[in-house]
Amino acid sequence: MTRFTPADRLKQLPPYLFKEIDRLKDEVKARGVDIIDLGVGDPDLPTPRFIIQRLQEAALDPSTHRYPSYSGMNDFREAVVRWYQRRFGVTLDPEREVVTLIGSKEGIAHLPLAFNNPGDLNLVTSPAYPVYHIGTLFAGAHSHFLPLLRENHFLPDLSQVSGEVARHAKMLFFNYPNNPTGAVADFGFFIQAAEFCREHNIIAVHDAAYTEMAYDGFKPRSFLEVPGAKEVGIEFHSLSKSYNMTGWRLGFAVGQADVIAGLGKIKSNIDSGAFNAIQYAGIAALDSDQSSIRENCRILQERRDILISGLRKLGYAAVPPKATFYVWLPTPTGFTSAQFTGLLLEQAGIVTTPGNGFGAPGEGYIRLALTVDKSRLEEALDRLARLG
Repeated sequence: MTRFTPADRLKQLPPYLFKEIDRLKDEVKARGVDIIDLGVGDPDLPTPRFIIQRLQEAALDPSTHRYPSYSGMNDFREAVVRWYQRRFGVTLDPEREVVTLIGSKEGIAHLPLAFNNPGDLNLVTSPAYPVYHIGTLFAGAHSHFLPLLRENHFLPDLSQVSGEVARHAKMLFFNYPNNPTGAVADFGFFIQAAEFCREHNIIAVHDAAYTEMAYDGFKPRSFLEVPGAKEVGIEFHSLSKSYNMTGWRLGFAVGQADVIAGLGKIKSNIDSGAFNAIQYAGIAALDSDQSSIRENCRILQERRDILISGLRKLGYAAVPPKATFYVWLPTPTGFTSAQFTGLLLEQAGIVTTPGNGFGAPGEGYIRLALTVDKSRLEEALDRLARLG
């Protein structure tokens, strides 16, 4: 059999975290175990019917079957502008400050190709969504990790970044509400991040995929609400979590015009844009009264409260997140993240995600996603109780 040597960039990559979780889950499931999956953050709630109906109508229109615009339909980008103005009070130019994405994951992964040269440095919070680091590696650049610690409310301490590192950094990746910790950032941190990036000529890259998943009346803010933030960075959004559209692959990036143009140039040479019928469905979602989001949050808050209450009764140090649909749970004394994840899977049939899979500072935690109904959460708690 002929063997081919993969590129060095592939050799640098760890196994993609969620692919490895799927493999372990399938092994246990093959033994006949009833699996309760609190692992990958994939909403179990259906896409709202009105969005599906708009897709059906648009897909029947032959004009949507041709190549879409590389940067996205004008109508979709204008819907993004309207949504940003209503939701955050941020004004955007649909021609220069918005680009449509095939899900925010691909945009985040492609951005370093536009602005990093081999050997460059990006600042990456850790623990974090793995794609920030992976996209950096694909561009031949290096990640300087900024630890997110409980004592700092899971915010990076930018004052600890040395002048030497700051001078060489090209981008700062950060994400609030945060995956995996569920932490939220106050507006003061966003101001600090904007000032830091302006001072050191760094592109601020804010992943805001979870702003619409929030509880107890909390309303997350946009980084672009900071005066002048649009001059130093961009913000990524996705319809995946907000409207239960993970499989649809539709998102967008907004912000600094030159950064948007750079990302758009990469995309125009790599992909052919998002299917127009899906963009029409996205317009329906963004222009809706957002009652579907409010209903999502009501259901998820109920699940959060059930899980947090049950974990606390069992003696776990569970903290209720103000946003996202993740619970960032410290492991019991004597267990590493991987050991506790393995125990839950093997002895209770509960899939969780080890915190160290998101980066070394995640050691000592596991992430649980609120992606099953409340009866399954109660069953998971019963299984935990039987573990002793």
